[in-house]
Amino acid sequence: MQKATLPGPMTDNLPDKPSFAQAFKVWGKIGLLSFGGPAGQIALMHKELVEERRWIGEERFLHALNYCMLLPGPEAQQLATYIGWLLHRTWGGLIAGILFVLPGALVMLGLSTLYVLYREVPLVNALFFGIKAAVLAVVVEATLRIGRRALKNRAMKVVAVMAFLGIYVLHLPFPLIILAAGLTGWLGHRWAPALFTAGKGHAGKGAPDTLGVVDAMFARGELDHALPSRRRAVRVLAIWLPIWLGPVLLLWLATGPSSIWTQMGTFFSGMAVVTFGGAYAVLAYVAQAVVTGFGWLQPGNMIDGLGLAETTPGPLIMVLQFVGFVAAYRHAGGLDPLLAGILGAALTTWVTFAPCFLWIFLGGPYVEALRGNKAISAALTAITAAVVGVIMNLALWFALHVIFREVSRVGIAGIGPDLPNLASVDWRAALLAAAAMIAMLRFKIGMIPTLAACALAGIVLLQLTGA
Repeated sequence: MQKATLPGPMTDNLPDKPSFAQAFKVWGKIGLLSFGGPAGQIALMHKELVEERRWIGEERFLHALNYCMLLPGPEAQQLATYIGWLLHRTWGGLIAGILFVLPGALVMLGLSTLYVLYREVPLVNALFFGIKAAVLAVVVEATLRIGRRALKNRAMKVVAVMAFLGIYVLHLPFPLIILAAGLTGWLGHRWAPALFTAGKGHAGKGAPDTLGVVDAMFARGELDHALPSRRRAVRVLAIWLPIWLGPVLLLWLATGPSSIWTQMGTFFSGMAVVTFGGAYAVLAYVAQAVVTGFGWLQPGNMIDGLGLAETTPGPLIMVLQFVGFVAAYRHAGGLDPLLAGILGAALTTWVTFAPCFLWIFLGGPYVEALRGNKAISAALTAITAAVVGVIMNLALWFALHVIFREVSRVGIAGIGPDLPNLASVDWRAALLAAAAMIAMLRFKIGMIPTLAACALAGIVLLQLTGA
């Protein structure tokens, strides 16, 4: 590895490289405190790793983050994996990525178990009635927040609208929408590059160019594992593709292609490849597939699951673990339902997060090569705009199923929008949803307080109305 010379004043008082045990404790702390979605999780890692411990410099942190934003899957978890990999190679990346997910996975497993056992208890039912209204407000707020960042010009707005119509009216598969948006961005970069120029994303402006332990390790030539190598890439693929897809193949051989286990493994493995734009984007497609396609869940279950995921540490995509648990619990076959649910949760979590390690270990050495690639940046810009349209569809889907008791598809040959029966409106749900939106959008009250307040309000409101 070619050594670099770092300016003396910027490397003064740099701490020693952390031991594996020290890193283990820090990654565990981050995993336990990683609330607030990707923005909060990235801010927490920046504070811990850049500002306080100086394990990685500002520029390299943002460079790594920009790469992780190019990948399918949760960018915060992949960023932790990437930094852990830089510090302590493969085992460091594994520990960082696993500890980022593990606390939330255990909490979600416990909440999923309580959900299937006690969901029909009147008090619990009232609590989730309020949570659903708050979740609608959370998704609307996310739509507006992401839209303000992504829809910088008329071309991006057109991409977002077309994506919305594609999934809401034409019911096109989410992967096809992502592919079309990426192709649009790539072609747009050649024909009208000014319309497809990405912003700085999470990088912000004027960030101080501080250095860290990783930068010093690069300068000393200690990060040979970060050098691109064809042999290394082949070895990573040979190891991680079987780790990721091997269980799915075994389930297919053992239970057949039509079993729920094979279907879940295949479906969620596919989702792991196209989860650009975060959990909100993919949830719209997942909700349609598991509710109307496979029939594993009811619409209300998806909204309940998102509400639970919002209150746990770790990536919001953990909601897929809830889906796997409930789907397997309800279609247990000859297994004990709780055991089936646990196995379903484990399978879904495995095929969702195993490829995240593959992307990092395979692509990490090529990060520098991707830096400044304007064609890829333009494709990502268009994909981000399309994601806004997909999240708009998710917000509308939630609104229809939270506020109205009856929703039906109007169209020909399965093509057409889902519309509500206006006479089936639930004024209590509409009232709670409106209050939650005012709290979050007007008074800037946080997500967790809003969820808690709506849960309590749902209990009170249903008690007062006798429902």
